[in-house]
Amino acid sequence: MKLVFAGTPEAAVPSLRALLESRHEVAAVVTRPDAGAGRGRRVSVSPVGQVAAEAGIEVLKPEKASDPAFLDRLREIGPDCCPVVAYGALLREEALGIPRHGWVNLHFSLLPAWRGAAPVQHAVLAGDDVTGAATFRIETGLDTGPVFGVLTEPVRPDDTSGDLLDRLAHAGAGLLVRTLDGIESGELTARPQGAEGVSHAPKLTPEDARVDFGAPALRVDRLVRACTPAPGAWTTFRGGRLKLGPVRPAEDAAPLPPGRVAADKHRVLVGTATHPVELGEVQPQGKRRMAAVEWARGVRPGEADLLGAE
Repeated sequence: MKLVFAGTPEAAVPSLRALLESRHEVAAVVTRPDAGAGRGRRVSVSPVGQVAAEAGIEVLKPEKASDPAFLDRLREIGPDCCPVVAYGALLREEALGIPRHGWVNLHFSLLPAWRGAAPVQHAVLAGDDVTGAATFRIETGLDTGPVFGVLTEPVRPDDTSGDLLDRLAHAGAGLLVRTLDGIESGELTARPQGAEGVSHAPKLTPEDARVDFGAPALRVDRLVRACTPAPGAWTTFRGGRLKLGPVRPAEDAAPLPPGRVAADKHRVLVGTATHPVELGEVQPQGKRRMAAVEWARGVRPGEADLLGAE
């Protein structure tokens, strides 16, 4: 089939590469417009846009998927199907009706669970034992379309959302290719999603990523892992922000008041509503990332220094 692929972040790159190596023709790629990144806000091309340019494929960067010029170009290309992975923009009916086989999305959850922008983060945050990926035909509702295929993936106890997303991105690439093969042959039929088990996964904001050490250690652990690498878990220390890497529940340690720091040469513990957690890496405001032991050796936290205090 002739395809126009839509995607933007690194998680979409394995699918694009798999499609380039498949029997299908990737005629063009749609990605989000170039955006500023990093401290200097240097304008950069999306990861998908970079791979497409290297492969010599036409790259379309509409401000909105409803832009008339973009829709006209899509009609000129005449794709049979438009596979989508984390494109990041809403698709309206005028775009959905152009390819004869529609737009097929690879979504990183077992639909109808975790519909929305951040399914992997919410799976980690909720403590799911198993998640997965699904391919489905896009319709106007949010991730409500009929499903073509699924795969499952265990959530490991120490998984960050970045770890889990990387595995799903690579496994899902194969699922997407198999789905398109089945659509082309006519052997694959999409089935409506069930009405039960629906949950939603809105984007996590920096405020959502603020750690409350008054919560149980299990909740603290899940929140930090869910927000790693983005939007990045954080707390406060002596009036400044302190970014947190993944922590480890320390069930062997004596209880500490929530937010109280206890450090020695080997580890740094912080109290929660249950048992303490052990800090891994931290990043003080305006400084580099470092091991928590190194940080504590420099700041020498006292009994009055509570993480999360205003």
